[in-house]
Amino acid sequence: MKSVMSAPPWLEPLLTTPFFSICHTHGDAARSERNMYCLDCHSDAFCFYCRSSHHNDHQVIQIRRSSYHDVVRVAEIEDALDISGVQTYVINSARVMFLNERPQPKAGKGGAHICEICGRSLLDPFRFCSLGCKLVGVKRNGDASFNLEAKKEAMGIERREGISSRRRKGIPHRAPFGS
Repeated sequence: MKSVMSAPPWLEPLLTTPFFSICHTHGDAARSERNMYCLDCHSDAFCFYCRSSHHNDHQVIQIRRSSYHDVVRVAEIEDALDISGVQTYVINSARVMFLNERPQPKAGKGGAHICEICGRSLLDPFRFCSLGCKLVGVKRNGDASFNLEAKKEAMGIERREGISSRRRKGIPHRAPFGS
């Protein structure tokens, strides 16, 4: 059975939003690059100055660039989305993940781990190379989810089962004293 919420309403717009153009309103300012995205409004990218004037109390993430591709810090998105199964990388001392799949030559490195959607080589045993590939996987197979509540419930069940299994050990018995 598929999850009721396969993906939050802001995810697809985020993945198709062009970032890093100059803000039309604040183009003369130093930090006018449009690299912010509001998870509450899920419309266009905006700059640092637009954030303070229009999105002050909203949940906003900052998009960064790595090797000409858009990334988001895990710390900024993990509270809004279940990102399990997506390969993460450490770039400039921050754990990040790619928003969309990155083209890879067909004669790839042939690693042991590959993205289930695009076939990209992965460093670790993850299922997807990016949030975009996970979205395709969620829609196609229904065996993955972005729903944090479902993840929290599953973790709670595992914890409870772990506690109850530890309690089944019984009463400890000491070895008999030697006479």
